This record gives sequence, structure tokens and C-alpha cells, in this order.
Amino acid sequence: MLMPMEPRIVPRKEHRISRKQVSPNALRTLYRLYSRGFMAYLVGGCVRDLLLGRTPKDFDIGTNATPGQIKRLFHNCRLVGRRFRLAHLRFQDEIVEVSTFRRSADPSDTVEPDETTRDRRHVRHMKDANGMVLADNIFGTPEEDALRRDFTINALAYNIADASVVDYCMGLADLKDRLIRSIGDPRVRFTEDPVRMLRAVRFAASHGFDIETTAWESIRELSSTISRASPSRLYEELQKLFLLGFARPTFRLLEESGLLASLFPGLAGWVREKETHFQALDRNLAGVDDLVGSGQGVSVALFLAALFGPRMEETALARHREGIPRRQALDETCASFLEEISRSAHIPGRVAGRLNSIIALKTSLCRMPPRRPSTLAGRPEFTEALTYLGLTAGTEGERDEALTWWKTFLLENPPAESTEAPAEETPRKKRRRRRRKPRRRGENIVQEEGAAHGR
Repeated sequence: MLMPMEPRIVPRKEHRISRKQVSPNALRTLYRLYSRGFMAYLVGGCVRDLLLGRTPKDFDIGTNATPGQIKRLFHNCRLVGRRFRLAHLRFQDEIVEVSTFRRSADPSDTVEPDETTRDRRHVRHMKDANGMVLADNIFGTPEEDALRRDFTINALAYNIADASVVDYCMGLADLKDRLIRSIGDPRVRFTEDPVRMLRAVRFAASHGFDIETTAWESIRELSSTISRASPSRLYEELQKLFLLGFARPTFRLLEESGLLASLFPGLAGWVREKETHFQALDRNLAGVDDLVGSGQGVSVALFLAALFGPRMEETALARHREGIPRRQALDETCASFLEEISRSAHIPGRVAGRLNSIIALKTSLCRMPPRRPSTLAGRPEFTEALTYLGLTAGTEGERDEALTWWKTFLLENPPAESTEAPAEETPRKKRRRRRRKPRRRGENIVQEEGAAHGR
């Protein structure tokens, strides 16, 4: 276990963080905790990004208040988490995550998983046979909490009490050197939580940082263990890796580290078959980054099409040349590929269906001249299919012709703007209850007499 070290305290006048840069909801949360006698720090990536002059995606708070105390203090609190309990404070426009300071476990704290420990909310610390942490609810001090984090640049804290920045493990120096360094032995830290390897790649790609040599070698050595993480968690991580504007450098680091081969062995093998395969995906993901950078939303289905679509189309075309009808070949190929992908990341059914529709429609858009273009343009997945066509147009010349044709068609036949709200946003009409006619006293008497005489 790492021993706490004397922290470096940077006073307000010596750092660039201003409370004006912090979310008002996060500030209110910090001040309420502090006013009730608890310690309240901004922690993790938001402090790192504020020091770099970037706008944080979210604001996380660390405190010595327990989850139960946080819940009693905030009426908008919901406790979540299996591995460790967190408090989510739900505001109108954001969720502020509040966690209790924790420390690393001693051997006496750890229990082995069995039938009696299925509910991990009340287990202090638990590891599986491979050393991966399954539950982690041992409360500690701010110093101990910082030393159990993944990387030094994520162990910085902002203390609301005096507006100082607190550095427990040389994170400011690594931030200045643009270096991602694991806290403690990277082999141990990546074994405890294999997803930390993906986080290292994500921070390197998003911030343009280098991964420290020992940590990089550990990632290459332990890349196969990423399969131990749950498919649902890996699905969430994939979205963070590829939908925030740095998909292209992320893909390159995943390929170089061996993580791509561990996550998607079929895709990694296809990429290495030909240089043109790598170039096609590299170009597609660069296009995804351009879309995100320009403020256009990229759905998960469209990103999956950019990453897996070229290989799917190539395989479907090979099956079609063997005599299988084109649509049948494409549907069978998509089903086979989604089964392969889902072994690593759990893809929801609606996303899988949308991916199939995008690739199938894109094939129809490439036919020149297209059949019933107005009908095709009215399909729900048309915009995404056309965007996917634009991403792949540079790899094959005939697709440039199709893209130009559709752009001209849309200029001459702009889609009609619907004045109706989408189905899911249409308010449900209240069913009017029919008022029962009051009976007159005479009718009640006649009915009662008839019932008495068996009428």
C-alpha cells in the first residue's frame, strides 16, 4: 500500500483556477458540505482540465461525508454503484457526482467473492481470483483517496475552504511535462481495474500527452486482460474513447498497444491485412472527429458504422459474389459481426438495428441512378447513411459520384420540415372521463323494488 506523502499546497494567487469556471451546482454542493462541517474538494479530471485552461465535461466532488450522510443532506441525492457507492446529485441541467474519500485496502479488509457476497453495497473490499477489485468501500483521508487513484494528473484536488490546489503525488509536475504516470506499480493498478488501460489511452489521445514508459509497457503486456471488464462498462468506455472528438488518435494508440486486438480481434486482423484497410478506418475516424469538432452530433450507430462498416461491407460483398442475395448477405454479415463485437462490448439492440439500417441504406444510396430517391430520403436513417457515405467517399471513386448526386438532389428537393413534434415528444392526451348521470330518486326506488321482487 502506498504511504501518504506531504502534499504540496498551491495557494489561490499561484494557480489559474477561478470559482467562476466551476459549475454553479457544483459550487452550491461544495459550500453546503463545507458549511455543515465536512471537507469538500473538487477532485479528479475537472481539476486537471481547469489547470490546463480547458472546460471540464463534469465536476466531481470528494468529501469525508459518508454516502448516508450525503443522502440526508441533499434531497436530490441518489446512491449508485456496485464497485463502490457514489452519490449522484440530480439538478435540472446536470448530475454532480459526490464520492466519499477512500483508502487502499489492507489484507484484513479483503474478502473472497462467494454466494453470500452478491450484494456488494455492504462489502468493504473484495477482489476476484485475478486480483481485479469488485468492491471498494473503505473510507479514508483525502491523501489516501488521492493515492488510490489511477494517474498522478488525476490526483489533484481543489479545496473550497481556502481555494487552494492540493497535490499529493507530483501531479502538477507531470501535468507540466504532459505525462501520464500511474500512481504506484502500473501492473498492479491495471490488474485491479483493466479499464484503467483504456483511460490512459483516452487521456493520451484527448490531451496530446505521452504515456510514461513503464505504464506503456504494462499496457502492452496486460492488454489481453481488458476482456475481464464487463461488456456493459466497455460499451460506455467505447463512447468516451470515440465520440468526444479524438477518435483517430485513440484508434492508433489502441492498435499500437494491443488493446484493439484484445477488444476486437477480427477487426484488428483485418486492419493488419492491408495498409489500405488501416487508411480507410483512419480516414473514417478523422471524419468523425471533424463532425464532433463542428458541433454536429455523432450517434453510437454512426460511429460503429465508421469503425466496423468497411469490413462488414467487404465481407457482405464477398458473400454476394458467391450467389447470396445482396440484402441477405448484408443482414447475415451484420448479425455475425454484432455477435463478435458483443463478446467485448454490450451493444443495445436498438443501436445494432440502426447500424444494420445505416449500412444497408448506404448500399442503396450508391446505386446510380438510385431507385425512388424521394422514398430513400424519407427513411429515418437517411441522414446518418448519407453522412457515412461521405465518410467513406474518399476511399473509392464511385462513391464520390454518388455523394455528389445526392447533394444535388437534396438542393433541388429540400426535405419538408415537419411542424409536428416527434412521436416521443407529443404529449399524451388525457382521456376524458364520462360523467355518470345522476339517478332520480324515483328511479332508484323502482329499481330497488324490482330487485326485491326478483325482476
